Amino acid sequence: MQRLYDFLRRHPTGVDVFWAVLLFGVSLASETARGESRGTESPLAIVPIALLLCLVVALRRRMPERMLLLAVGLGVAQLVLDVETTPADFAFLVIVYTVAATGTRWASRLALTIGLCAAPLAQLRWPNEHSGVLGNVAIMIFQTVPFALAWVLGDSIRTRRAYFAQLEERNARLEKEREAQAKVAVAAERARIARELHDVVAHNVSVMVVQADGAAYVLDAAPDQAKKALETISSTGRQALAEMRRLLGVLRTGEHQEGGEYVPQPDVEQIEDLVEQCRGSGLPVDFKIEGTPRPLPSGVELTAYRIVQEALTNTRKHGGPNAGASVRLVYFDDGLGLLVEDDGKGAPHELYEEGGADGAGHGLIGMRERVGMVGGTLDAGPRPGGGFRISALLPLKPAH
Repeated sequence: MQRLYDFLRRHPTGVDVFWAVLLFGVSLASETARGESRGTESPLAIVPIALLLCLVVALRRRMPERMLLLAVGLGVAQLVLDVETTPADFAFLVIVYTVAATGTRWASRLALTIGLCAAPLAQLRWPNEHSGVLGNVAIMIFQTVPFALAWVLGDSIRTRRAYFAQLEERNARLEKEREAQAKVAVAAERARIARELHDVVAHNVSVMVVQADGAAYVLDAAPDQAKKALETISSTGRQALAEMRRLLGVLRTGEHQEGGEYVPQPDVEQIEDLVEQCRGSGLPVDFKIEGTPRPLPSGVELTAYRIVQEALTNTRKHGGPNAGASVRLVYFDDGLGLLVEDDGKGAPHELYEEGGADGAGHGLIGMRERVGMVGGTLDAGPRPGGGFRISALLPLKPAH
């Protein structure tokens, strides 16, 4: 049965042709029987009219508006030529339903008008001689109801199809929006991981390079200092590996490792450890906290840590010899203020902006991206008399 149903759905015109042929045969048989019972011949026009009405049924889905106009013309011809109603007139019901369901709006309105007028006109043209006025009126009303129901059914089908089409369009649009949002989220996550990796690698590797150079310089003259430098390189490398495992673990979707070595993302409290690390690598850093420390949003804490890390890394790389730095954290009622300054005489502002003399880093570009993500402001530039200053204000609530 399912195969038969699928076949019929694939060949709708063939189904309509079958019903049209069947309707034409019933009409001829009915008219022949009527003529024999009356003892009179049927009008010659009944055969072509019945044939054309059946054609309306056969082509109703391919050209509903044209078949409606053909049916109207055939109805007028029946009235003019005095061809009484036959089973072929069932085509009027079929075309009214079809146009209401699939035709244009003007055709649907015309079909409703014709459907409401067909029965009264037929009853006036061929009244029932055995019924009185009230009887003919009752017959007229009874014959009008099927046309009204056919139009209502067709119009409800049209409304339902339009509703489902609108739902499908909306679902398709939502699916595209979800895909676009997913792509944006993936791009943002990649950018975040890239910034994190840049900060981790740039800071820790620069510390390791400085310590390695120092160890090589004092290896023969001061073995104890060289040993301490190597220990710093070892601890810094382990810290970098731990942070990189945490970042790369984000990329392992669907996996969960128990007892992994991932560490929490850095926060404001770890800035002091960062400063001590820089001091141990030979960079003098003055660190002060103003205001009352309190818990901050994780995004603000990570941004503050990375800004200080990037600023001290660039001071170490571009500040030149004997450079020093200062870090100030100021807790306001509505945000966190950062001030990182150095007195270096090294690379110019353009190289600091690019993040390195090779132009391969991100520098202030990455800082501005981070600050912008939490709705803050960043001001960076050379200090009067030499050095560089970075000032940032990170609000507790993101800007709307």
